[in-house]
Amino acid sequence: MTSVQALERIYPDLPMEPASPEVPKGRVMYREFEYKRHGTLSWFINFDVATGKVISPSYGPTRNEADMAAHIQKLIESDLTATKWHIVADNLNTHQSETLVRLIAKMEGIEEDSLGIKEKSGILKSMKTRAAFLHDASHKAVFYYTPKHASWMNQVEIFLSILVRKLLKRGNFSSVNDLRDRILEFFEYYNRTMAKPFKWSYTGIKEAA
Repeated sequence: MTSVQALERIYPDLPMEPASPEVPKGRVMYREFEYKRHGTLSWFINFDVATGKVISPSYGPTRNEADMAAHIQKLIESDLTATKWHIVADNLNTHQSETLVRLIAKMEGIEEDSLGIKEKSGILKSMKTRAAFLHDASHKAVFYYTPKHASWMNQVEIFLSILVRKLLKRGNFSSVNDLRDRILEFFEYYNRTMAKPFKWSYTGIKEAA
């Protein structure tokens, strides 16, 4: 989730009011449009489909391939007892990068010299060859990529919509650090009170007989 903005409203919101003699129809919350920008954060968020919890998130000012690889390393090191990681991701280039391939190769004890050269040869030649390597079922961390234009099939997208509705959409943040702390607090609250596995209800489009 990139460029999450720390926006501080210049004027306070006017709260909702129930129906009353003075306000017969009640009143929705009013929000002024003016705000201050305090910067942005990019987030890497893992959604555990088995428990419905957010685990081992990462954040920072950028979202490049080095950031992604560091996040995956952090995720794997968060549970040293795990023998296998199944990681679902979309087709973003940072999810199939040279840095990520080198990280997984190092974990598997594969010599860097055998990986080839980016855009020229071997495993590193293209996104397709790198994705095939990262999808190798024999590895401790196996990556699965959603079909193109179907990132919604990744369940973390459902969680991100909850984060936006519950916190970010109506949030008022005095700084980037405030934004960071509030998001981390929301993760903890969500895991404690709301987390549960999502149950897919969509079964696909049936073709006419």
